[in-house]
Order: sequence, then structure tokens, then C-alpha cells
Amino acid sequence: MSVLTADRIFRPTQGQPQIGSRIREARQALGLTQEALAHNVGVSRSAVAQWETERTGQVRANLTRVAAVLGVSLGFLLNGDSGPWADNAETADEWALLRLYRQLRETDRQEMLRLARRLVAASDGPHR
Repeated sequence: MSVLTADRIFRPTQGQPQIGSRIREARQALGLTQEALAHNVGVSRSAVAQWETERTGQVRANLTRVAAVLGVSLGFLLNGDSGPWADNAETADEWALLRLYRQLRETDRQEMLRLARRLVAASDGPHR
């Protein structure tokens, strides 16, 4: 199983479309050029070309903006997911937490929720 770490995007298993392929597919479906996507995300055209050919891991820092410009969920870009839960994650880190949560046993899920509640309470409430 693939994992999203804090500093890089996971690589899906062989045979699955990768993030770059999904970016290209969504961009082309909208009729956008690489240059137009780059302009809307705030990066160079060559950065988009590198993402689409899987030659750089730098897409993670821009993934939320890429998803917003393309009108797709982070779940779709990261793993091809299109279920409703994937649309709720606002950042790649949130998506990774949700994905990890879903892999836990029920007792471990409850422990994770208790920890999250303690952390929020200790930090004076929710922050965005």
C-alpha cells in the first residue's frame, strides 16, 4: 500500500495511473494548456510538464491549488478516488490523515480520535 508522507507524495503501485497522468487527464478535459494551468496555479509551464511526466515531487506543495484549478478532489489526484469522502479533504495532509484513519482497526480509530481531541483542547480550540 502506498503512503503520503509529510514531505513527498507517495508513488502508486505499478500499473495504476500516477498523479501526473491524472493532472494531464483533468487539464486536457478542461481544454487547458500546460501554460494555462501553470498560470492559474502560479508556477512555470515546465513545472507542470515535470508533474505530468512524474519527474519531480514538487507537486505536493501546490496540490491543493492544482485540484482547485482543475475542479477535482485531492483524493482523485493522489489516488484516483472519486468518492464523497475524498472531496472533504482540503489539503494533502488532511487527505493522508483520512486515508490512514480508514486503514486502522476500530479500536485504533477511537484512540486516534481521543488523541486529536486532546491536541485540539491543548491548543485552545480548532485553528485553520
